[in-house]
Amino acid sequence: MKATIVRQYELPNLPSASGIELVGDTAYIIGDDSPFLYSCSAQSLAPNEPLALFETAHFSSGRIPKDRKPDLECLAAIATGPGRALLACGSGATAAREQGFWVDLPQGPGSATVQPVSLSRLYAALRQALPGGITLNLEAAATTATELLLFQRTVGAEAGNIVFRLPLEAALECIRHQREVPPVQQQAFRLPTIAGKPAGFSGACTFDNQVFITASVEDTQDAIADGEVLGSFVGLLPAVQTGGKAALLELAHLVLPDGQPYRGKVESIVVRRTLGAGRYEALLVTDDDAGGSTAVLIELQGA
Repeated sequence: MKATIVRQYELPNLPSASGIELVGDTAYIIGDDSPFLYSCSAQSLAPNEPLALFETAHFSSGRIPKDRKPDLECLAAIATGPGRALLACGSGATAAREQGFWVDLPQGPGSATVQPVSLSRLYAALRQALPGGITLNLEAAATTATELLLFQRTVGAEAGNIVFRLPLEAALECIRHQREVPPVQQQAFRLPTIAGKPAGFSGACTFDNQVFITASVEDTQDAIADGEVLGSFVGLLPAVQTGGKAALLELAHLVLPDGQPYRGKVESIVVRRTLGAGRYEALLVTDDDAGGSTAVLIELQGA
């Protein structure tokens, strides 16, 4: 598998991009320290007017402080009968990060509607399912026809990256209406390393009945503190595995057009179209940990 950057785009006035989804001709983006849902043309990335997810008095600097931000890291598009919705979720790494937002997108003229949702009950169950000593730190979400997938990133650990699998309808009832937490299955994975540092899940999306994922490498042992970024990977999540041993994922090291490794931190992925058999065009969003964001257009071969 090979993942090559084709083009890079600046995303001005969009801090700390952390999730991207595609609905029709519109790309939606969240930032982990921003109160807005951003949108832009999926082709040109020309921005639209952002939508406020919540009110805050702590965005005057253009970024919500780390100790107050909801840390929205997970964004998933969901079919709702004839319509579409977005689910944005906090990472769960602290109590302030257990907030989520359900966004019903308009099917025609009109505005999107935002419903705040508490994720505390669900996240308490996920914490109980984690091995001892691991901090809950969700970095991505995706949906299949039957499941909600939540991706746990455990920094500094080779086998601490876990995919939580929940039945979709029951999970959405739990999130939106505070119903009972459904049964949770989990898959543990080992991810590639760079300079001896293991990658951690950072993004996910579903396209063509496959789950595409990204992972990045930071030199840190803390789920909250940032570290030096060493590079990123792109690939596919395998089918449901059997047995309890963590499987090693074979992912493509993201490279620049000249073949040199890309040193940015990829935060999320959305596949834009199929280019041919096993070839896809995808948009990634990146975060430089200083408030800057970019979008990266890539070609993925051998998927």
